[in-house]
Amino acid sequence: MSTGTGADSAPGHTSIPSTAAPAGTNPGAPPGDSRGMFGSLKIRNYRLFATGQVVSNTGTWMQRIAQDWLVLSLTGSASAVGITIALQFLPMLMFGLYGGVLADRLPKRPLLIATQSAMGLTGVALAVLTLAGHVQVWQVYLAAFLLGLVTVVDNPARQTFVPEMVGPAQVANAVSLNSANFQSARLVGPAIAGVLITAVGSGWAFLLNGLSFAAPIAALLMMRTQELHPVTPQPRAKGQLREGLRYVAGRPELIWPIVLVGFIGTFGFNFPIWLSAFVSEVFHGDAGTYGLFNTLIAAGSLAGALLAARRGQARLRLLVTAAALFSVLLLVTAFAPGYWLFAALLVPVGMFGLTVNVVANSSVQMATDPEMRGRVMALFMMVFTGGTPVGAPLVGWITDTYGARLGMAAGALVSLAAALGIALVLSRVGNLRLRVNRHGVTFVPTPRRPDLVPAA
Repeated sequence: MSTGTGADSAPGHTSIPSTAAPAGTNPGAPPGDSRGMFGSLKIRNYRLFATGQVVSNTGTWMQRIAQDWLVLSLTGSASAVGITIALQFLPMLMFGLYGGVLADRLPKRPLLIATQSAMGLTGVALAVLTLAGHVQVWQVYLAAFLLGLVTVVDNPARQTFVPEMVGPAQVANAVSLNSANFQSARLVGPAIAGVLITAVGSGWAFLLNGLSFAAPIAALLMMRTQELHPVTPQPRAKGQLREGLRYVAGRPELIWPIVLVGFIGTFGFNFPIWLSAFVSEVFHGDAGTYGLFNTLIAAGSLAGALLAARRGQARLRLLVTAAALFSVLLLVTAFAPGYWLFAALLVPVGMFGLTVNVVANSSVQMATDPEMRGRVMALFMMVFTGGTPVGAPLVGWITDTYGARLGMAAGALVSLAAALGIALVLSRVGNLRLRVNRHGVTFVPTPRRPDLVPAA
């Protein structure tokens, strides 16, 4: 693995390792015990971070459910929900790489204090408008766009701060626990939001989300800076954005996982659109039903995150297999004939969807040099979430025009095609072939033809 800072230091070969090793490790840092499902929580700074995040993430999920339901109530349109989601992720598509450059240039902890404060203010502002009874759909659109602008910097800074808290030996475990943290909040947040929306309206969910950001800010302020594994901020220089793109382009172990999660994120993770449509059109439910469906996906996602934390390694064959299984399950769910079968299938859909995200995230982080990590993870998040402004309105239109079932099926088919196509690309790049058996999908070396073996 290269230890250089740019594309010129890229390795000359293009082999695909089954397991990526941590790059740019600090020889002077304590090795840490990477064993165990909750190994990262033995580290005080990460424990503080995780505690603050679970509070904030719960509020975030409350706001997501309240926001989707508020837009659906104001407009009666799944396309409007798609537009809201698109506006929230449009800044990532437009400015995501610049956020990565800032994350590489600036110290992570004070940067995160600033971004978390700004995100809390957006929640409070939306709460004031809603509780005052003057909220309009354009105001929800604006709040979603402003939140997306802050996320442009917050996402790469938060992703790259994880190795600084836990050290290189614990990166894969900490990434998995971050996802478990997020999904744990997803179990609680939608349920609370459903109760609040039914009882007192969406405004209180927005207010609680805004206030919840006090927890991660306090956690960041309480950290022991001497126990961090800081990466020296990169000085301002010309061409840093292009340097990051060249760095990724020269490494198949980075570019193909990023491309795969781009397709999955754009076309396969449009659950706010699909679930709201299933609730209103197919099952004729209410906000409580919508919250229940989100909770079931979260339960599966939490199981997937904990299994990934226990596994500890990020293998590309697992990424491709999980993506294919996620797509097939999503397709089956789209045509589930009954309410309870549909609800039950959401659990494995969430589990394999989260596995795709965690394995791709940890494999990319572990294969990236520390001084490039901000730009690489910004590209990862830009592709993963930045495709939403394209995918969400399109999927919303298909769902409105042809119904919830065909809308979900279309996203599943595109995701499945991407998983199979990238599996073939990886097999060609690594001179491998696919083998399917009862243990799953694996890559094995392609046998050399005897007539091509050079003579002695």
